[in-house]
Order: sequence, then structure tokens, then C-alpha cells
Amino acid sequence: MSTFDERQKGFEKKYEKDQELQFKAQARRNRLLGLWAAELMGMKGDAADAYAKEVVKADFEKPGEDDVFDKVMSDFKAKGVGQSEHQVRRKMDELLGVAKQQIMTEVKP
Repeated sequence: MSTFDERQKGFEKKYEKDQELQFKAQARRNRLLGLWAAELMGMKGDAADAYAKEVVKADFEKPGEDDVFDKVMSDFKAKGVGQSEHQVRRKMDELLGVAKQQIMTEVKP
């Protein structure tokens, strides 16, 4: 195997790992977002966990994160929770950073 082939395989493995970590981070962020939203809507315990799972599942409806955002915003409206679109997007960004940090501390080389 040539050096070029070895480098190519290395890049492919790195890309696969990066994609897997990104997927895990987004799923973790969605769970954290669901728990945060559940708390604002007055849910606790099993109800909060169930809602967080619904938020994670919402991410599979269409590509991108708008499905998650739309779910949380519509649930906030239905429950009368006063959060702006900007506040929810900012929380999503913040929680993505938290999720990445949690995953990176869990990942073993």
C-alpha cells in the first residue's frame, strides 16, 4: 500500500469519526434542550425525560435543526412560555457546546 493510500484511509477514518461525534453531539444537545424546555414548561421527572426523548426524535423529521427548533417553539406557545426565537436558538448553540464538551470528556482515544 502506498503512502498516498494510507493517508487517504486515514482521512476517511477521521471523517467518519468526526461525523459520528457530530451526530452524538447533536443528539445530546437535543436531549439537553428538551430537558431545559421541559423545566420551563413545569415538567419534572419522567415527564421531563419523555419530553426530552420527543425532542430528540423530532430531529429525524427533516434535515437540519429546524424541526427541533419548531417543536420546542410550538410547545412553548401552547404552554404560554415566554421565550423568543433568539433565546431558543442561543440556548441551542450553548447546549451544543456543552454536549460536545461532555462527549469529548467521555471519548477514550
